[in-house]
Amino acid sequence: MKITKIAAVFLVMAFSGKMMAQETEKQLLIKDADDKFPIADALVKFDHGNSHTHTAADGTFAVPLKSLPDTLVISRQGYDEVKWVVTNDEDKNKVIFLQHKPFQISEVAINHSSFLSAITKVDLNKFPVNSAQDLLRKVPGLFIAQHAGGGKAEQLFLRGFDADHGTDISVNVDGMPVNIVSHAHGQGYSDLHFVIPETVNNIDFGKGAYYMDRGDFNTAGYVDFQTYNGLKSSMIKLEGGSFNSKRVLGMFNILHDDLGRKNAYIAAEYNYTDGPFDVKQNFNRVNIFGKYNQWLTDKDYFNIQFSTFNSSWNASGQIPERAVDEGIIGRWGSIDPTEGGKTSRTNLQMNFKHIISPSEQIDAMAFYSKYNFNLYSDFTFNLKDKDHGDEIQQTDGRNIYGAEVKYTKTFALANSSLNWTSGMGLRNDDINTLQLNHVYHRDMLLDRLSDVTGTETNLHAYSGLVWKTGKWTINPALRVDHFIFNMHNLLDAEQLPSGQSKEATRLSPKLNFSYAQNDNVMWFLKTGMGFHSNDLRVVVPNKNENTLPYSIGADFGVRLHPFKSLIITPALWYMDLQQEFVYVGDDAVVEPSGKSRRFGADLGVRFQPLENFYLNADINYSHARFTEEEKGQDYVPLAPVVTSTGSVNWDFLNGFSLGLQYRYLGARPAVEDNSIRTKAYFVNDLMLSYNRQKWGANLQLNNLFNVKWNEAQFATETQLKGEAEPITDLTYTPGSPFGVRVGVYYKF
Repeated sequence: MKITKIAAVFLVMAFSGKMMAQETEKQLLIKDADDKFPIADALVKFDHGNSHTHTAADGTFAVPLKSLPDTLVISRQGYDEVKWVVTNDEDKNKVIFLQHKPFQISEVAINHSSFLSAITKVDLNKFPVNSAQDLLRKVPGLFIAQHAGGGKAEQLFLRGFDADHGTDISVNVDGMPVNIVSHAHGQGYSDLHFVIPETVNNIDFGKGAYYMDRGDFNTAGYVDFQTYNGLKSSMIKLEGGSFNSKRVLGMFNILHDDLGRKNAYIAAEYNYTDGPFDVKQNFNRVNIFGKYNQWLTDKDYFNIQFSTFNSSWNASGQIPERAVDEGIIGRWGSIDPTEGGKTSRTNLQMNFKHIISPSEQIDAMAFYSKYNFNLYSDFTFNLKDKDHGDEIQQTDGRNIYGAEVKYTKTFALANSSLNWTSGMGLRNDDINTLQLNHVYHRDMLLDRLSDVTGTETNLHAYSGLVWKTGKWTINPALRVDHFIFNMHNLLDAEQLPSGQSKEATRLSPKLNFSYAQNDNVMWFLKTGMGFHSNDLRVVVPNKNENTLPYSIGADFGVRLHPFKSLIITPALWYMDLQQEFVYVGDDAVVEPSGKSRRFGADLGVRFQPLENFYLNADINYSHARFTEEEKGQDYVPLAPVVTSTGSVNWDFLNGFSLGLQYRYLGARPAVEDNSIRTKAYFVNDLMLSYNRQKWGANLQLNNLFNVKWNEAQFATETQLKGEAEPITDLTYTPGSPFGVRVGVYYKF
């Protein structure tokens, strides 16, 4: 009886407190005018500008009734500022809608959590993209190379890493992981070609391993491409150009219901090119993407999206320098004209958001991917097989399942705020085909070198705090990942039917600080540990191999906004890595190597002196060495030393836009003793476009000055027919020559 009375007292107090809050405060709600999403963390000034507050996760905020009537001043990065008159009348002014505006450098807040994605949003708006390569080049400091004309995933360079196709860079689309573990061609292989570039709304990225919600492969950094939730109009685009290149794109607005808060659209793309090579590349790719989302209630949001792509191609391969120098083949020729492949990936993803209260919410995501890969390569030519050559076939077929749940709660403390985020999830790769075969001209199987099936499961959880007090923001966090490897070697007749297994766990602590000196200067120090997993074909048979080698590093830098038109972001960084991975072309496998250390400096500049004139540049230096090798024998092969990308864009004559972009990759060691070095290159592209409300056209000149450059470069031991001994020299894929591309689009 006593307990019942106490409960009743608490109930009356809670109800009375709620009534008192309603009597003393006016609750209002801010939403996006386009997609009707609640807008969190908007700044609201009230009491005639003398006080301020911020909107909660559900877009709500409270204004004391004693200050009414009043004119609220509401601002949020990327939206037009709104002045809203509020009275005591409960029937008016409950929902305030904010309109998007074009991103400008002057609107970017250097001390906001969305700073990095904000500057890439400006870059995207000023220089549009039409390929997956263009998307990756929008990430500051990320450098790419393509050595199959768009067929294979790009080779990625970041923070002194030649990350092959993704070993040390976590790549995601709308939160779904793109990297593939224990892949036939390389650990962390990240083929982004299922993304239609025009569907990408923004790019979130981070350098280093300082982010609790990023796990496997997040050592050098991460990238997350975020697609549009809805379209304002449909569009048809046609493109064509040099080397018999063709592209057709359709984006169709299926549903745009403001009242019902529903959006749906579908996009489809077809690509074809012969490329500049003597053997026609015959590159074909078909993409389809669809997305539906709806606010079920004011508190519940649901999204489902689907994507699929299929591509096939011929490749020139990596050709030895001596073969071209001696006239055996031309620059656009090939030693083995049967290289190439085909690949496909189909994804289904669902997201759900539930706003529990103004201070807490739950986000959930689940995905499924079906993946197939078949690649024919010839790295060494006649080194091992004098009669048939050394062509190999790599096949990969799997189903990938994953899910993640994240809980966020904000606490308002005296003179500070605390944001707590915790999450957990899993990923399971069900690998039904993982082969390495020695073949002849794609058609004849000579020897099955490796044939395994298996499963790889990653369970993870994380928790962290963001404490804002005064000018300081402090962010401690901890992540734990547990891996379960199961592998069945189909070439081992004596192996048990259950195969072999191994488990491993990795703890990854993070601790970040920032100090907002004022609105124009913010200092930051980031520290943390990350990791990349090892291939199951390495760690399961070899119990002593390091399964989850860790990285540990730090960034120290400053964001400067000295005046509205300029942002400068210098940073110093270092990283120790417990174990490198080296791609061995002879056997087409990834091998573990020794410990390494890297340090370097990044500099980013964004300058917009006029609303219609924009310039950006990123310059990166890194120093990479093995720590357990003798000096002079400690170079990390293919680790970039100096890279730089940038562009300048000018909008003029009411609709015209002229853009020039560049990319520079300096010379770097190709072998451990630095006796062979790759060649530097500097390449420029020019784009002229004309845009109206309903239609537009563009002219793109790639490799504007027609420089001879080598895109992918490796030091490889090879032997050609007629050679008595093998020779180690540079092999490369030539970069594309001068090319023209013309496009037109129509919106309806």
